[in-house]
Amino acid sequence: MTIRTEFPYETRHEDVLIPMRDGIRLYARVWRPVTEAPVPALLEYLPHRLTDRTAPRDRQRHPWYAGHGYASVRVDVRGHGNSGGAPGDEYSARELADGVAVVEWLAAQPWCTGSVGMFGIAWGGCNSLQIAALAPEPLKAVVTVCSTDDRYGAGLAVGLHARAAAVLALASRPPDPEYAGEGWREQWLNRLESVEPLVHTWLSHQTRDAYWKHGSVREDYGAVRAAVLAVGGRQDPDRDAVLRLVEHLPADRVRGLIGPWSRQYPDSGLPPGPAIGFLQETLRWWDHWLKDADNGVMDAPLLRSWISAAHPPRTVHAELPGRWVADPAWPSPHVRPVVYALRGAPVLVRSPQHTGLDAGRFVPLGEEADLPPDQREEDAKSACFEFPVPEGGAVEVLGRPAVTVRLRMDVPYGQVVARLCDVAPDGASTLVTRGVLNLSARAGRDRAEPWPAGTWEAVSFELGGAGHAFPPGHRIRLALSSAYWPWVWPRAGSEAGWTVDPAGSSLSLPVRSPAPQDAGVVFDPPERAEPLGVSSRATLDDPRPERVVVRDVARGVWRLEDEPPAGGTWVYPDGLEYEEDGLEVYEIQDADPLSARAGAERRIRLHRAERGWDVRVETRSEVSCDGGGFATVSEVVCREGGEVVFHRTWERRFPRAAT
Repeated sequence: MTIRTEFPYETRHEDVLIPMRDGIRLYARVWRPVTEAPVPALLEYLPHRLTDRTAPRDRQRHPWYAGHGYASVRVDVRGHGNSGGAPGDEYSARELADGVAVVEWLAAQPWCTGSVGMFGIAWGGCNSLQIAALAPEPLKAVVTVCSTDDRYGAGLAVGLHARAAAVLALASRPPDPEYAGEGWREQWLNRLESVEPLVHTWLSHQTRDAYWKHGSVREDYGAVRAAVLAVGGRQDPDRDAVLRLVEHLPADRVRGLIGPWSRQYPDSGLPPGPAIGFLQETLRWWDHWLKDADNGVMDAPLLRSWISAAHPPRTVHAELPGRWVADPAWPSPHVRPVVYALRGAPVLVRSPQHTGLDAGRFVPLGEEADLPPDQREEDAKSACFEFPVPEGGAVEVLGRPAVTVRLRMDVPYGQVVARLCDVAPDGASTLVTRGVLNLSARAGRDRAEPWPAGTWEAVSFELGGAGHAFPPGHRIRLALSSAYWPWVWPRAGSEAGWTVDPAGSSLSLPVRSPAPQDAGVVFDPPERAEPLGVSSRATLDDPRPERVVVRDVARGVWRLEDEPPAGGTWVYPDGLEYEEDGLEVYEIQDADPLSARAGAERRIRLHRAERGWDVRVETRSEVSCDGGGFATVSEVVCREGGEVVFHRTWERRFPRAAT
């Protein structure tokens, strides 16, 4: 990583309050080049607290853009950080309307040319796309990283519960008096009165209904008029949005990039790499779309992708072996489906309920325990079908594999989990990709149709996008299981499993042939602006392992303990000490799907010694599911100087939809 200290422009920054139409003001930090001429503006808009939580990342990105002739602006969403108002649902109509207002405010400033771009990762990447779909006139271009065009994800226990627990803690943090002033306490208490656990909303919408369609850009790709650079990482669960965007947006204003990364900006240097010069890549995008520079950025292939070479199964790789490839269109003329027929007699698949504990993190963030370990234990709980890779050349896969399985099930509900693995000659099994089909959603995720008990039916579904080369001498393994905890929430009866008939089943791989353009994919080395100068230390004297699996042999209970990656203590140059730690716990008994339990705790402390300011936030979230439906418990406790100033507990039940 190169740290850049000299730029075409000197820069300055200031904090401002941006007025909304209802009088609420959003807190913003603006970095600008020192020049009399107006410049385009770039906006990053998210709830993750610009004065502390994202300040280190912001300091190395926004000044870099400002040094290249842009006003780069970071804004906290309403009800978060030092912005006014109350927190709401993610991607709410209010949040998006505020975003449009910010875009228009930036365009109207005397230091702005009137052209605006938006960028962001995860939440900020999603709302960039969604605001682009509202088509504010000044918004000319977007860079969206690790985002999705489809919000629906109900049924994923780890994804739903962990995210809801994290957002509850996020919404409960106070404004900082260093920036919000003496009114911070009243603002905080008013904010807390409006906090509602989002798990309540999400469990009220268990099928892909109008709630999830709101903000899902795939409902109308034609609404997006801005140019879109869509970026994803192979380890990120939302990577397939890149493929959909380059397929459905006009080719003259979209480009896609999928690298080997976790949910991080591609210049971060966090595993897995290799990292690229992403700031330089985006600068060319901005220069073309916001400054009308004829720099050839649209001469790049529609899609640039990383194809990993075979590698041993490890929970972390500093860099993955592989190569970049280029495709002029998507679907690509270089990719063709190759169908592998499954063989053998019908087999009953009745996976233990703890199958899935070796899935790895749902959202990898570049940590030591992110990626799936060796899959042999998971494979042993599944029905496996193998296809040897012949001598003479690797089988390179790019895109979304698909499976068709002919099943018989004697209960109305269940799920099929398909994992695609690369098996080395020594037997090591590396996960390449996976997919899940809720069998009651086999006709569409917006409806629920129970399985007619005792009948045979063929179902088809896609796995997550992959870029992988299976070398000669290895075996391609398709592993089918009936459970995948804690990724998929089981339900009563699913322990019975199902029978698969190989005679009516197949695996389809998107096999790619090498293309001459592949050699032309080259990126600059990564660089950033100077770091903020934040020091960090572990919160605990004896830190816990990141992920631990505990087996209670007598009870047949398996317990996964996962420490969220955000844990630690940070000391900022402005005197703030910020501490955060937590623990997520997932339990299940071998033969009882109704024993599944998910729990999460978060503890946050914000401390300014010179002000005598010491605030703590503790949250607790629990979800279980019995025969009657989901039961949730959520709790928030907030303290100032050791005194409890807010305490609320919610206990709710939600009938389980026929999914």
